[in-house]
Amino acid sequence: MEQPVDVAEFSIDSDSEVEFEPLEVPWWVVLLEGIIAILVGLFLLYRPGQTTIFLIQVLGIFWLAEGILSVVGALIFSGNRVWKLLSGILSIIAGVVILTYPVYSPFVVLTLFVIFIGIWAVINGVVKVVLALKGGGWGTGVIGILTIILGLLLLVNFVAGVLVLPWVFGFFLVIGGIGALIGGFRMRT
Repeated sequence: MEQPVDVAEFSIDSDSEVEFEPLEVPWWVVLLEGIIAILVGLFLLYRPGQTTIFLIQVLGIFWLAEGILSVVGALIFSGNRVWKLLSGILSIIAGVVILTYPVYSPFVVLTLFVIFIGIWAVINGVVKVVLALKGGGWGTGVIGILTIILGLLLLVNFVAGVLVLPWVFGFFLVIGGIGALIGGFRMRT
């Protein structure tokens, strides 16, 4: 006959601390990431159409390769086979469509991305407004309302978002790349 399990035996020691070691990355890797980010950002700022087409093509190649590996993994390894197979097939289809239609695919991918950002902004804005109403402060409420307005603007006129998105990414890549350069040089010294 089974004996009852004493729950006290399985208590978690709340006094113990989990320590994380910092990620050790060579300074030159951070510097190289910064240089690549700046270059891609400048290309997006000065040649947004061609650069976006190129980057979406690279994305299509990655999706195709990931899909093939996922399907092979689903056939060879057990565990989550249905999801791996479904994910792999969808990735292969997306990769093939992107590589087959190089001119139209960036518009479709960016449109879906802008719609996703718009939906996310509306949801995030609503959450901020609710937090503001529960005592989060009027600043949180203002940011929430502005986020909702931005999300609705993107959802109503996503074509404008698609046309502006490469420049926004380019700007943030250049700024982030400069930050990575500064961080890389600081790591060296």
